[in-house]
Amino acid sequence: MDIISNFIVFEGGDGSGTTTQLSLLERSFKNLKTPFFYPTFEPTDGRIGKIIRAALKKEITVKPDTLAMLFASDRNEHLNGEDGILSQIKKGVLAASDRYVLSSLVYQGIECGDELPVFLNSRFPAPELTLFFDLSPQIAVERMKHRYKNSASSYEMFEDIDFQIKVREKYHSLIDIYRSKGARVEIIDAEKKPDEVAAQVWGIVSKMPIISHFLK
Repeated sequence: MDIISNFIVFEGGDGSGTTTQLSLLERSFKNLKTPFFYPTFEPTDGRIGKIIRAALKKEITVKPDTLAMLFASDRNEHLNGEDGILSQIKKGVLAASDRYVLSSLVYQGIECGDELPVFLNSRFPAPELTLFFDLSPQIAVERMKHRYKNSASSYEMFEDIDFQIKVREKYHSLIDIYRSKGARVEIIDAEKKPDEVAAQVWGIVSKMPIISHFLK
């Protein structure tokens, strides 16, 4: 399996706190006054990413295989585009993405079967480090209910408990496969308080060569 050095990916089911933790990690780097951290996310805020977000919110209707292809197209631009992840890494920074290939293999794999997502994502290298934020589906759904309680935002299409049970199971099965191919995946206990989760994240990230060298 091809690996991209100096690239971290945050993965987990809905409500697992990947977005929050990426923001907290960014803050840690700002506190260190280091310029070499590039946080990003999928779907992106580019044109393809905006179509995906509209589909997830059911503002438009697309077939599951179409959504899988949209995710792969968005990811290709995200990774290989002019200002994409690879171009940032070439500048000597540590890139960290909220979601990447595993998300597609999980979510689109459940929705339209494994064959198409695996094919579409087969050319994307794995990150140097994947952090999987593990959370029970029941707690995930409760968090999402709280998130939307006082918000005009609507639930995305993948946020019911039965689906989240499938998501967690599929993540764990894919993590075993990833590890068997040489990819590094660390499991984070996402049921803890945000600052405790952030401490777990920093304890792992700070030991990456690009960071540990800076901290010496």
